[in-house]
Amino acid sequence: MTKSKEHNDKVLLKRLKVEDLDDYEYWKHPKHNYHLLNGPYFKKSTEKEIEIEIQTLKLKFQKGNDVLGNIRIISNEKNEMIGEVSWYWKSKETNWLEIGIVIFNDKFWNKGIGCTALKLWINEVFLIKNDIVRLGITTWSGNVGMIKLAKKLGMKEEARYRKARIVNGKYFDSVSYGILRDEWENN
Repeated sequence: MTKSKEHNDKVLLKRLKVEDLDDYEYWKHPKHNYHLLNGPYFKKSTEKEIEIEIQTLKLKFQKGNDVLGNIRIISNEKNEMIGEVSWYWKSKETNWLEIGIVIFNDKFWNKGIGCTALKLWINEVFLIKNDIVRLGITTWSGNVGMIKLAKKLGMKEEARYRKARIVNGKYFDSVSYGILRDEWENN
């Protein structure tokens, strides 16, 4: 478990455990406000699809499999599930990962938790993935908080795809930010 002292309520990153699955299922439901910012242009999972996903995770836990190795739960000392950070391959051939963050519970928005959690996650990803040269984040121009967060972390805007996302009938840009390992280490 990784800890940060930048915050009154310590921000923790932890692996998903079987005892977290009820909370995880609750926060995955499309009724929560974070879905309005987190890829609102993508189709959301139905309650039935979420239920199947959770059952699949339970089976993996029972078999002793590594569950969601590319995701960490953002939590605090009270063991509240705040959100998650993740990574996925953008290009294995060029050692390029995309990372993401979601703060599930809006009572934790605008408190610096996302910044602290993403710093911890970037450090962890660069530590466990020695060959990774760069990390990227992609969002949409309507997610002003994510854009500010990427810039605050020293990421540079590297791509802007104009009018690439539609939210509530309005076009927005898709925006990508990135940081190189050596930039992060010297930041």
